[in-house]
Amino acid sequence: MASSVQVLGTIYSPYANRVQIALNLKSVDYEFLPQDLRSKSDLLLKSNPVHKKVPVLIHDGKCICESGIIVQYIDETWTGNGYSILPSDPHDRAVARFWAAYFEDKFAPLLKELSAAKEEEKVALKERVDEGLGFLEEAFLKCGKGKAFFGGDHIGYVDLIIGSSFGWITAMGKMSGSHLIEETKTPGLFGWVDSFLSNDVVKNVMPTTEMFIELLTKMQAKATAT
Repeated sequence: MASSVQVLGTIYSPYANRVQIALNLKSVDYEFLPQDLRSKSDLLLKSNPVHKKVPVLIHDGKCICESGIIVQYIDETWTGNGYSILPSDPHDRAVARFWAAYFEDKFAPLLKELSAAKEEEKVALKERVDEGLGFLEEAFLKCGKGKAFFGGDHIGYVDLIIGSSFGWITAMGKMSGSHLIEETKTPGLFGWVDSFLSNDVVKNVMPTTEMFIELLTKMQAKATAT
């Protein structure tokens, strides 16, 4: 019998990973249905006909798309399971959504731009990245109130949105010999990355750094060959 909760995704997708982690936080059993994005399944095309992308959450036959929306749906649907992923206070909830949007709309695209930049362009881009990290460090200190996560004692919405990308970010840093987050500059974020990636609900979902490095190495070799 099929599970009433299914997730369409790929194991290396940070967007699918954040949905899986949210379900784990709520102790919701689900079935993960891996998708081949080079040959999209009829189920994926039917479930997300607009964007044709993962992740998709299927709950009792109903489809929900876009990872941030899915996480909020999970939080609002399984209210009796564990703690709230989004803060209960309206102001704190708005602040969490702001920083999640900042990472998605401003900071993540900047990281992609930096990774593809020519050497002469990297200095200026790195300065912008460092500025963004400064903003996120301040956000972590204010939102987390001295605790381990943006959500305080527990992984919350901002942790999910930002942390799900750090498998890729950590692997790219190791391969390039540079580290995005330095303890001397952003000590709060430095400790947060380890707390997030080592949490049981995260490490049982996200691939290891070694797996990301292996995939990146294959991707680079393929790009070089072509």
